[in-house]
Amino acid sequence: MAKLLKIDVFTDVVCPWCLVGSARLDQAIAGLPEDVEVVVENHPFYLDPSVPPEGVDVGEMLRAKYGRDPSEMWARVEGEAKKAGMDLDLSKQPRMFNTAKAHTITRLSKPNGNQHELANAIAEAYFLEHRQINDDNVLADIAVQFGWDRGDVLDAINDEHELSITAQLATSAAEQGIRGVPFFVFGEKYALSGAQPDDVFKQALDKTISEL
Repeated sequence: MAKLLKIDVFTDVVCPWCLVGSARLDQAIAGLPEDVEVVVENHPFYLDPSVPPEGVDVGEMLRAKYGRDPSEMWARVEGEAKKAGMDLDLSKQPRMFNTAKAHTITRLSKPNGNQHELANAIAEAYFLEHRQINDDNVLADIAVQFGWDRGDVLDAINDEHELSITAQLATSAAEQGIRGVPFFVFGEKYALSGAQPDDVFKQALDKTISEL
């Protein structure tokens, strides 16, 4: 009889450490026995809820905040991304965008069973393909690859009611004590914060599965 493992994932698609953490989670899941069925549910979290729709220049923001060349800060996450098989160059995506629409279409994809895959695709489009994910048409282009009707995507990401639900959930996550992402909860029992090394993800999965 198959064991069912639920993993709750809190990420933001403009968070480079989330890109790395999600890749490591997926690699750990891929190594699980065939008798383990994994359901991944993605939850909205805003890395910076104050970012306007047109976005902000990340390099300028980091220079103003830390007084350092951002390339120094980017080097570490770029190196970790490379270990996870991704050629990440953060200088090629200069802007951070508001992610309310991206989170909304991801949230509404839960019935399709491919939330996690869609969230990963949006993050990869942003970081690896340097696409402007604040553009409705870019989000629609991605979502139609995951079973969405284009018109339905455009309606959903511009529905004020749906956007407000997403905002409430993102606020709720912060109020529950989640201060940073990526953040993972395994089997509603064990939490893991950050883009931890591969073996940490494996240990978290093994421990959770052993108690199913």
